Amino acid sequence: MDKKKLMLLLGALVIAIGTAMAARSLFIGASAPKAEAAQVQKGPKVLVAQRALPVGTIITADSVAFQLWPKDMVQDAYFIDGEADMNKLLGTVVRYPITAGQPVTQGGLVAPGDRGFLAAALGAGMRAVTIPVSAKTGVGGFVFPGDHVDLLLTQIVPAQDTGQPLKTTETFLRNVRVLATDQSTETTVEEGKTVVRAFQTVTLEVTPKMAEKIQVAQTVGTLSLALRSLADNQSELDQAIANGTLKIPAGATKDQEEKFMADAANRPIDGGSTFVTGGDVSRFQRRTAPSPEAHPQAMAQSFASAPQPAYPRGTSTSATIVRSGSVVRVTRGKTTTAEPVGGN
Repeated sequence: MDKKKLMLLLGALVIAIGTAMAARSLFIGASAPKAEAAQVQKGPKVLVAQRALPVGTIITADSVAFQLWPKDMVQDAYFIDGEADMNKLLGTVVRYPITAGQPVTQGGLVAPGDRGFLAAALGAGMRAVTIPVSAKTGVGGFVFPGDHVDLLLTQIVPAQDTGQPLKTTETFLRNVRVLATDQSTETTVEEGKTVVRAFQTVTLEVTPKMAEKIQVAQTVGTLSLALRSLADNQSELDQAIANGTLKIPAGATKDQEEKFMADAANRPIDGGSTFVTGGDVSRFQRRTAPSPEAHPQAMAQSFASAPQPAYPRGTSTSATIVRSGSVVRVTRGKTTTAEPVGGN
């Protein structure tokens, strides 16, 4: 073999061996990359909503809570655990709607004593009315701002005969929200316990029509409060959805649906009232309302004392007052007479 060719062959072999060894050391010596988990910087605890809080919601201990929040996302307007006084936040009112899990900002709450506090506590189209209560009619002081109550009217219907008057109590408004007791819109807490105190007035959130009913009811009889259970709102809401009385808007998002349900649960109810008479309690009491038709004399007295219609000048009104029996008014020309039923 030619010496020159042999040298070239040996050189190629050396280069091949060197390349193989370098490649081997490269693959063996290289270490596999290590996966490092991204470290989230844990920040302080901020106050967040535990559920959807629509406008006018009174803050209670179960509606908000402190939760860990990323440090880079903490804003100056947030309530920070250790800096915010939770006792001062209880009883404040939500000014803007807050979704579940969203941090509560300082500008989103209105504190008692601030301008427009009570107006912010009212829902759209609602009114605030105040009624007097006592320890007997106010559930012994166990009614706090944010609770829901039923309104009961107790009255005595005078008898128009020699029988006993009708004694009755009826529930004429239900699920009415309490805005304040006396002039306080917050609950007093001492050593972690809610303080029960007596109050003389209660401010309620109602519709304009309900406000009119309450004012009239105070002149008719005695008003009393009946404290509602927290479970009643949900059970009545489920029943209303089941029977089709309440329908969730089609295409509503989860947040919109939660807000709709919260508004429906807090809405006062006017209608479907119940009542109990003395006859339902004692067999010696009257069960039905006095019937004037059953006593002609009482009916005639009631008719005679009622306001009479106005007639044109010159019209005869000599027979406008009926002393007994049922009558029919007959007008012939300019003369009006009252004819007894069954008469000639």
